[in-house]
Amino acid sequence: MIRALLFALALAGGAPALAQPAAPKTVPLWTVGAPGSEARRSEPEQAQDYWVKNVHNPSLTIFPADPAHANGASVIVIPGGGHRLIVWTTEGLNVARALNRMGITVFVLKYRLAGEEGSRYTVEGDAADDARRAVRWVRAHSGDYGLDPARIGVMGFSAGGEIVSLIADSPEPGHARAHDAIDRVSARPDFQILVFPGPRAAEARAPAAAPPAFLVAGSRDECCAAPTVALYEQLRKAGISAELHMYADSGHAFNLDESNRISIVHWPDRLHDWLADGGWLDDRSRRTAPTTRSR
Repeated sequence: MIRALLFALALAGGAPALAQPAAPKTVPLWTVGAPGSEARRSEPEQAQDYWVKNVHNPSLTIFPADPAHANGASVIVIPGGGHRLIVWTTEGLNVARALNRMGITVFVLKYRLAGEEGSRYTVEGDAADDARRAVRWVRAHSGDYGLDPARIGVMGFSAGGEIVSLIADSPEPGHARAHDAIDRVSARPDFQILVFPGPRAAEARAPAAAPPAFLVAGSRDECCAAPTVALYEQLRKAGISAELHMYADSGHAFNLDESNRISIVHWPDRLHDWLADGGWLDDRSRRTAPTTRSR
């Protein structure tokens, strides 16, 4: 009866308006530029085909979940690219749309690249600082987007997975100082997702304090199979809730919808299962959000 009424209203041009997800927008992580890079914040980025580079003003591109099924969870996506470029399409935009379908609001990070030609940035310093600032920014602005500040995850691909491990599985370095109110907010993610993470991911220095983790890689990935398993073992032995999926006969960088293997096509379903089992998709979290800076 209700469906028939709505259909009739639609034909008459009087159907009730349905809320639509907001269009993506990009915000800088620092209003005056990243510390140490202020003078270069106006330099244009370079983009071609699937990649972006020459990033000197780190930013987040925001993909809100559809209000019809948004659940208050958020994920900061950190694409890979060997720290030489950022794989913006398959490891950024496509991932954002997939997570949006789970009701998750997504923030895709553009970070400073340590491996780009002529770069003076470092992975452990600048790129990791950008990722920590991203977590702080999302937590500080969670109320603006209807998000739970205790359900903020980070998801990294390849080089981006290394950055995730640096901020989730190791202590924050002591050199950091607060530049504004956002810098006084906790940078600790509530959960972490590592997709074929690179070798730095296996160098966790504080696994016992790490958040729950989901790890996935291909068993034939010459770069990243071993680091993925090594990190999982560190987390498991430290008593951290962790789930590992190693896919047979698969190599590096299996992106969404780019494989003929059924298991690879469905790995995001396993991620969805893990998120649901952990309560990260609950629309009301009982967790207590960390609101101040922690090390």
